[in-house]
Amino acid sequence: MARGMFVTFEGVEGCGKSTQARLLAGFLRKSGRRVLLTFEPGGTPLGRRIRKALLEPAGRVVPLAEWLLFEADRAAHVRQVVLPALRHGVSVVCDRYSDSSRAYQGFGRGIGLGRVDAVDRIATGGLKPDLTILLDLPAGAGLARVRRRGRMTRIDRERARFHGLVRRAFLRLARREPRRFAVVDAREPVRAVAGRVRMLVSCLDGRRRG
Repeated sequence: MARGMFVTFEGVEGCGKSTQARLLAGFLRKSGRRVLLTFEPGGTPLGRRIRKALLEPAGRVVPLAEWLLFEADRAAHVRQVVLPALRHGVSVVCDRYSDSSRAYQGFGRGIGLGRVDAVDRIATGGLKPDLTILLDLPAGAGLARVRRRGRMTRIDRERARFHGLVRRAFLRLARREPRRFAVVDAREPVRAVAGRVRMLVSCLDGRRRG
């Protein structure tokens, strides 16, 4: 059985990852694919407890502990959810993955990309997405969307400078791995972004089948 397709969505807070991941999963299902829609942190029972600890607005987590908790969540998620699905030919669409740790903790928190990559390879077993869609949006615009939504996490509440660092980090990561990343302008209307995402995934599907 052919391994399923693994697509991840990345970007700053408020860029529309969850919406676009859901729309893509629906499109793939209508196309006849078996699809698993999942997310990090929180895609397993352990992950749900980690997510609460990490994102509670009133909480305080030191950067090193924050990073290692994200990696613990990912280790469980990959082995319990993502890999079993891929091995059974199920396409996996994931809202956040390793690149979030690279951008938020590696660059934003100053832990360093080398350290994050070394531990992340252990957490993931080296599993990389077939395609990472970076929904690019100025950090200020993303935070404005989050405020309108009215549910701000501990990380949402970080200073604007931090979110600006994260956005620049994502763009830097995309330049380093242009074959895996596709950058999509998240300022466009939801339907336009979804159309662009569908085109990118259809091209990936064609390459995998060819």
